[in-house]
Amino acid sequence: MWKRILCGILASLTLLSCCACGNKEQQAPKEKPSSNAVDPKPADPDVKPEPQPEPEPEPEPVPNAVVNPLTGEALEDESLVNARPVAVMLNNIHYAMPQHGTSDADMIFEFNVEGSITRMVAFYQDPSKVGTIGSVRSARACFIETIMGMDAIYVHAGGSAEAKRMLRELNVDHISENAGEVFWRDAERRKTMAIEHTLMTSGERILNYIDKSSFRREHNEDYSYPITYVENATPAGGEAAEHVVVKFSGYKQGYFDYNAETGLYQISQRYSTLGTVDPYMDGNTGEQVAVTNLIVLRTTVANSGDSKGHMNIDLKGGNVGMFFCGGKAEPITWKKATTNDPFTFYHEDGTPLELQVGHTYVCVIGLNADLTYEG
Repeated sequence: MWKRILCGILASLTLLSCCACGNKEQQAPKEKPSSNAVDPKPADPDVKPEPQPEPEPEPEPVPNAVVNPLTGEALEDESLVNARPVAVMLNNIHYAMPQHGTSDADMIFEFNVEGSITRMVAFYQDPSKVGTIGSVRSARACFIETIMGMDAIYVHAGGSAEAKRMLRELNVDHISENAGEVFWRDAERRKTMAIEHTLMTSGERILNYIDKSSFRREHNEDYSYPITYVENATPAGGEAAEHVVVKFSGYKQGYFDYNAETGLYQISQRYSTLGTVDPYMDGNTGEQVAVTNLIVLRTTVANSGDSKGHMNIDLKGGNVGMFFCGGKAEPITWKKATTNDPFTFYHEDGTPLELQVGHTYVCVIGLNADLTYEG
């Protein structure tokens, strides 16, 4: 009997011991993590951390609503936003260098006009801040078609027979050299140059004349510029084009070298009579002229056969060209339906070409004229 009692006591003690061990395991407190502990990375590589919200982008500056329609730059004088620009005819023969006022031009168009020489027309939306401009030369038909499309007031010194006819028949608002208060002959230039290279004008004189004239000073309500300007118009995927050479003729070539620091194409010219490539300088500033946008347009350029070798340049319809900006190049097309229509520019897919905010230089050359560029 004592054996049975002893066995029962041992069994009871064993049961109590097991229960005590079990309660100890269940009630053991978890280790409290240190305040400096770092959460371990998940062991499973497929488990990704919760995505963090992206910071909101900084708001872009609101563009100035009052901008120069020829450059996209802000206009100090808001009243000029709808003003007709002034277009001045410029000499471009090496005997007449340097030109004056070209660095202030919003847009410049250059054509091969007579034999192998070129001339330019410079557009100014706000001529009031431009000093001396010149030397001023005679009108040509291609320039009249260009300024008519821009609804500009044309400043020139005489013109070819065809140009004079167009000025008369198209009723072009223009200022010629017979407006004596607008022009003067530069005495210093006269010492070393032929008299035809010495006719000068200024923004102030032009505006004073316009204020007294009957010219319409603003665009008509239905007029609008077809060009849109953006902060960066560098051709996406464009070819490298940091050095561009445009051959107008055997006499004149234009050189455009991209400066990555300024984002501008610096302009130089080569005349066969000199045989050197020389910077295209503005006589007002003594600095090399540079532009943001370079456009080269191709069309039919042919000698008219007259005694002076005037060139016939077809600006009706349209054709192909190249656009250079930011050291890159892309093929484009252009259109100009009528004399009164402006040039319009397009990507190869037919969408409108946007220009970069800044000044623009347009070269018009023959269908087979040499155009080379490289990085």
